[in-house]
Amino acid sequence: MSTSTNRPVRIGLQLQPQHADYEAIRRTASAAEELGADVVFNWDHFYPLYGDPEGKHFECWTMLGAWAESTSRAEIGALVTCNSYRNPDLLADMARTVDHISGGRLVLGIGSGWFEKDYEEYGYPFGTKGSRLDDLAEALPRIEARLAKLNPQPTRRIPILIGGGGEKKTLRLVAKHAHIWHGFGDPEVVERKVDILDRHCADVGRDPAEIERAVGVSGAPEELGPQLLELGVTQFTVGVGGPDYDLGLLADWINWRDKQNS
Repeated sequence: MSTSTNRPVRIGLQLQPQHADYEAIRRTASAAEELGADVVFNWDHFYPLYGDPEGKHFECWTMLGAWAESTSRAEIGALVTCNSYRNPDLLADMARTVDHISGGRLVLGIGSGWFEKDYEEYGYPFGTKGSRLDDLAEALPRIEARLAKLNPQPTRRIPILIGGGGEKKTLRLVAKHAHIWHGFGDPEVVERKVDILDRHCADVGRDPAEIERAVGVSGAPEELGPQLLELGVTQFTVGVGGPDYDLGLLADWINWRDKQNS
């Protein structure tokens, strides 16, 4: 079992860009930063994931470029970029550009993709879960190689966050390439995933302590936080959707973080 590390507790917000006008999204991103969120994520879809399936929705990376200018302290990123939608070398260049615009605050979140409607409507081959994971495995070294070639270079080593809990392929990719792993689930699920991740790290010769553990949370911090901390999780992500972005739970987690880090 993974145990808590010396990493500080960090709190993220997944600001879901659905069912809202952009002004509300921009205002919420700034409000989250003012509350003290460590990182503000959006997601990489073309349609809402719940509610009216044809409701208002905005594109991920265009928005990240705007957030790079409209925020000033919090890290920003996608939770997560769909690998299928962009050439890996182009994605690396986009990430490097947003890194510079933001002054070194980008987190490059990426996953293999899963939302079939996005693929069908925008003309991307959906393939299979296995083929999409194989594509991600091929893309990650290309992203790393392109980041090393770009001029100017990124302002820092851009953290790569890989989202997903697949035990055979996804978590092995995390062990090989990621600086942050992001998953979802209750403490029992997370315990299983981090144990498997640790074993993959041993297989590839990676120190598991190099990988920050992040988990999406929807409950009270006093209930979930201590259990997840014991499993080595130090980043906790609250999700909110439009049109009314309620940051009450985010504020609770930020207050809890401040107590842990004091």
